[in-house]
Amino acid sequence: MFDWFSMLWERAIDIWLKGGPAMIAIAIIALIMFGMGVHVMLCLREKRFMSVPEKVWRRWIDHPKERRGPIGRLLDIGTNGKSLEDATHFFEELRTTEAAPFERDLRVMKVCVSAAPLVGLLGTVTGMLTTFGAIANGSGGDQTLGMIASGISEALVTTMTGLVIALPGLFFQYQLARRYEMYRSFLAHLETVCTQVLYRDQREARARAARDAAATRVVEALRAAVS
Repeated sequence: MFDWFSMLWERAIDIWLKGGPAMIAIAIIALIMFGMGVHVMLCLREKRFMSVPEKVWRRWIDHPKERRGPIGRLLDIGTNGKSLEDATHFFEELRTTEAAPFERDLRVMKVCVSAAPLVGLLGTVTGMLTTFGAIANGSGGDQTLGMIASGISEALVTTMTGLVIALPGLFFQYQLARRYEMYRSFLAHLETVCTQVLYRDQREARARAARDAAATRVVEALRAAVS
């Protein structure tokens, strides 16, 4: 097993060296793209918005002591002691602050997906230039054939590497964007439910206040009649 990995590693290094300078740019693009992708994936996983069923966090709204995790903290901040206007402002600010980092990283990933095959194409052009230069200036023999083979290898390897980097990155970026849209939809739904509950509580509070005021007026009227 170790010999197989060692042989595979040596083969990868050999292909890398044949790719020329464009391989460095492709490697940097790959590190940025997949690094940001892993970061977005971990951040979305920390939100745990899919791990708690809706019926559970709906019950948490009326039972604050049962709240747990990131969703419980959102409910604590968004509902406890807040008016309907305060809750609406809180969720608007939350969407703004939550959306900016995710959208920035996903945009950068999208740029990297587009850039990787283009850099590979640039390597193809430089490889073909090397090949044509060898044909035009070479004197024949093994040296000229070696230069031609080197140019063709550079052209093919960079194109292949750019596509190998771009295709997984494309699907990775799509899955992350889809999961991010699910998170945005969850926040919008959570805001709707919380504002409905706050509206219900405010309406019940106004109704109680009206009943108390009416009862106070009746008591005062009775006292006035007795006196």
